[in-house]
Amino acid sequence: MMKLKNLAILLFVAALTISLSSCNNSGNKKAKSETKKEVNIFYPNWTEGIAFTYLAKAALEANGYAVELTNLAPGMIYGELSKDNSKGDVFLDAWLPNTHKDYWTNYGDKLVKLGESFSEGTTGLVVPAYVTINSIEELNANKDKFNGKIIGIGAGAGIHTNTLKAIDAYGLDLEQVTSSGPAMVASLEKAIKKQEWTVVTGWKPHFKWAKNDLKYLEDPKGIYPKDVCTIISRRGFDKDQPEAARFFKNFNLKEAQLYALMTAIADKGEEAGATQWYTANKVMIDAWMK
Repeated sequence: MMKLKNLAILLFVAALTISLSSCNNSGNKKAKSETKKEVNIFYPNWTEGIAFTYLAKAALEANGYAVELTNLAPGMIYGELSKDNSKGDVFLDAWLPNTHKDYWTNYGDKLVKLGESFSEGTTGLVVPAYVTINSIEELNANKDKFNGKIIGIGAGAGIHTNTLKAIDAYGLDLEQVTSSGPAMVASLEKAIKKQEWTVVTGWKPHFKWAKNDLKYLEDPKGIYPKDVCTIISRRGFDKDQPEAARFFKNFNLKEAQLYALMTAIADKGEEAGATQWYTANKVMIDAWMK
């Protein structure tokens, strides 16, 4: 009788073990199958950053992703992405290695470089082509024509910091006016309509180059560097979303392509313009997933 009782207990334990194992395997398969295709992209209020971001959104959504966009100042983007519990995933417009050097020094060890959205970034002081000076060194002699002002963007931008360095290095008797990217462009285009002299902080890629005849002032002291628009992510993103990470590793636009995308966005709005350009270039962009 005791042997039969022991046998019954053994059979019960074996059946329970198999049942639990089966449940665990089923749960693991279910968890794996329910991994969500979600990406949260951080972006600043810069024209090229908006273009990169909305194009990525259109492409990822067409490939089954839920995409959330969060607009933040650049310093906040670096800080948020560096957190262990970051709510964001990716930033497509990190100006590295120079313009955003300070941000990378502070946060780079907690971030990952995925790719390059644009590989030929430049910054500097920009004037309309009809302005007859060609160098930063000529600004002081013509400061009255520029009303003693350099029209800048937000204080958190790397080009704002570099312009302060340029004012010091060249001994410029001009003041940098802090504004925003859109305000800087509006001021530039207002001056061009009146054929007035103006100098702004500028960079490529930027849509203003496609719309206006502009030139950089020569920078013999090398204050303004060349950069790459780098795609960076939080740590672990490439493991959580390998297909999306592969997309960002392959994501890259040439200047003419970017300006065409910006034109579509200017004509149709961010969502519609980016979707239209994605549809027209679907074969190229979808290949970035592979």
